[in-house]
Amino acid sequence: MTIGDRIPDVLGIDQNGREIRREDYRGRKIVLYSYPKANTSGCTAEACSLQAHKEDLAALGYEIIGVSRDSQALQKKFADAQGLEFPLIADVGTDLLQALGCWGEKVACGRRTVGILRTTYLVNEEGVIEKIFTPKEIKTKIHAEQILDYLKTEA
Repeated sequence: MTIGDRIPDVLGIDQNGREIRREDYRGRKIVLYSYPKANTSGCTAEACSLQAHKEDLAALGYEIIGVSRDSQALQKKFADAQGLEFPLIADVGTDLLQALGCWGEKVACGRRTVGILRTTYLVNEEGVIEKIFTPKEIKTKIHAEQILDYLKTEA
């Protein structure tokens, strides 16, 4: 997906077994972010950064949704362990990840693999992507600050 595209109607099932749909967020903005693996250092840092700034993002009209290939049970364990108060979609079949374009070839430690490309999409009230943070741009420990800085420059 690229800027100007509408996110899919059905995003998936979250850690609590709830179906997450684009329509659920009509009139609200979304920070939709993909991460490779729950309970790993980088993904935990990113999730905690977003949780720590959840109210700052909410003040600007944004809600947070995470997505990875992890199972619903692992997403639940991750959310509970880190005190995450936002949906984490368990996209085990990678349908959403592929639709978003954040599933593909990557190089880690000199090895080529296929997997999740850490990406963040800022989505407007109509479900349309307005900004994409690519894997090379994202700094996991301060990712929420990166988003907030971007939003301040756009205001």
